[in-house]
Amino acid sequence: MTVSEREARQVAEAAREQHWRRPSFARELFLGRLRLDLVHPHPRPGATAARRGEEFLAGLREFCETSVDGPRIEREGRVPDEVIKGLKAIGALGMKIDRRYGGLGLSQLHYNRALALVASASPALGALLSAHQSIGVPQPLARFGTEEQREAFLPRCATTDISAFLLTEPDVGSDPARLATTAVPEGDSYVLDGVKLWTTNGVIADLLVVMARVPACEGHPGGITAFVVEAGSAGITVERRNAFMGLRGIENGVTRFHRVRVPAANRVGPEGAGLRIALTTLNTGRLSLPAMCAGAGKWCLRIAREWSAAREQWGRPIARHEAVGTKISFIAATTFALEAVLELSSQLADDDRNDIRIEAALAKLHASEAAYRMADELVQIRGGRGFETADSLAARGERGVPAEQLLRDLRINRIFEGSSEIMRLFIAREAVDAHLSVAGDLVDPDASPADKARAAARAGGFYARWLPTLLAGPGQLPGSYREFRPAGHRDLAVHLRYVERACRRLARATFAGMARWQGGLERRQAFLGRIVDIGAELFAMSAACVRAEMLRADGADGRAAYQLADAFCRQARLRAEELFGRLWANTDDVDRQVVRGVLGGVYTWLEEGVLDPSVPGPWIAEAAPGPSTAPDVHRRIG
Repeated sequence: MTVSEREARQVAEAAREQHWRRPSFARELFLGRLRLDLVHPHPRPGATAARRGEEFLAGLREFCETSVDGPRIEREGRVPDEVIKGLKAIGALGMKIDRRYGGLGLSQLHYNRALALVASASPALGALLSAHQSIGVPQPLARFGTEEQREAFLPRCATTDISAFLLTEPDVGSDPARLATTAVPEGDSYVLDGVKLWTTNGVIADLLVVMARVPACEGHPGGITAFVVEAGSAGITVERRNAFMGLRGIENGVTRFHRVRVPAANRVGPEGAGLRIALTTLNTGRLSLPAMCAGAGKWCLRIAREWSAAREQWGRPIARHEAVGTKISFIAATTFALEAVLELSSQLADDDRNDIRIEAALAKLHASEAAYRMADELVQIRGGRGFETADSLAARGERGVPAEQLLRDLRINRIFEGSSEIMRLFIAREAVDAHLSVAGDLVDPDASPADKARAAARAGGFYARWLPTLLAGPGQLPGSYREFRPAGHRDLAVHLRYVERACRRLARATFAGMARWQGGLERRQAFLGRIVDIGAELFAMSAACVRAEMLRADGADGRAAYQLADAFCRQARLRAEELFGRLWANTDDVDRQVVRGVLGGVYTWLEEGVLDPSVPGPWIAEAAPGPSTAPDVHRRIG
């Protein structure tokens, strides 16, 4: 399917939530306002939710310690059936499903803690549970399904059935406007045809959420639509199980639909609402990846601490050498910040009083990038042993530390559920929504002169009120945020004052970019990416400070928490200042020229002198609809 850039943008725009009905801390940051009252004092779970959550976590920990063999999953590239059956038995499939449908009804906070725990035993197992509950059947039905659909499917998802989410296609990634799978109405059913790629859990799934395009016809408005599909339906073939550099136990495959009949009663929401359902589901579903990243950071810190204290070079432990010590400090401070961002975002989701679409996206972006860097630093700290596999280390009598596996496993998080590049564009679009709401027609080439005149009037009034607020604020007052400067603790108030000043500076830079490039801003992706990365650092700094103060008030490691928050904020400020500098002093123009040269074949001489070990074949496999010619590798776990 061929779709123009404008058509693709229109589809994506129609799918996003158009209004902000609840406040958003992160959105306010991008508008130059530090609304600390939205996150401080740190929100907390209710007593009953906390008790039930901790009880489940205790049982889950025991199960992981006694029944999950992570090295075996890595060696065999598969989660044993008995492990999945054990997870079903303790209710792990229903962590996020309401209790009235047979689930545990855990909070987002405790669900994320559970994912961090499971993923520390086996990242593939964390991916299985996350795909099932964060983006699989339970989440869309909880938000958009009918009561009849919930009663029919949620009890199964809570106890016996594994679900998967099918959106991506061989030639469709982050551009869903080109979706080729069709769902043609026939009587009281739809007939599905198409191929889906990278179907996590698809190899073992019992239920599928499938996104397909309904053609517009009489009585059918059409559009991309969501369906719940029985994985055992006639015409469904799992053609292969994919293999990856990491997450070797993940049950990810290629699924073909050939004239698969789906009852109209299984349609989720109206026709054309599929992408909106998918994006809304991901608003909280994205928090599962930061959960597993935070868990990975905790393990990195433990191994770095134990190894660097035991390993001596030049007469002292390597941790005492500054070249290694700075890496350990980065891991410790970043782990604290990742957990702070995760727990704050999770509790905001549980409270359901804030719009967290930007917070969740920032958490996913920041955590996936930071966790991969932490794992890379751990491999470096371990030296040659970091590059060696755990089995090889154990075979020669040493502790089998799977540092290289962690690096491989974490790499996908920068791609899963929206690549870092796509996440930056998504966040940037939401961050400039206030501007486009009042001035969008000014930069729209298709807008009429009357529309442009009305937009100019709206923009004049908005900016006359907004721009003066960016000139001064409490960040310039030495006594601001004094509750974050308790006696005997590090001064975090100074960092919050920086966040307040920096968010106003960020808003001014965003406005300057809009004024400079106007409608061309959307193509300045490097500029927008830096804007978002600055916002991510400011959000993480705020979360770290708020969490440190909560821990101090609780009397739980408050002094140490303040120290870690202080270290993180100092590191984050350096990164933010570098990004601020690169907003206007960068190589973006030169880079665009080089890219044109690369694509134009100007530098092919540079590619000479090496061999290409690639296996011959097309860049994108043919995915024409039709019956399958491959054996079905789907397997059901009873």
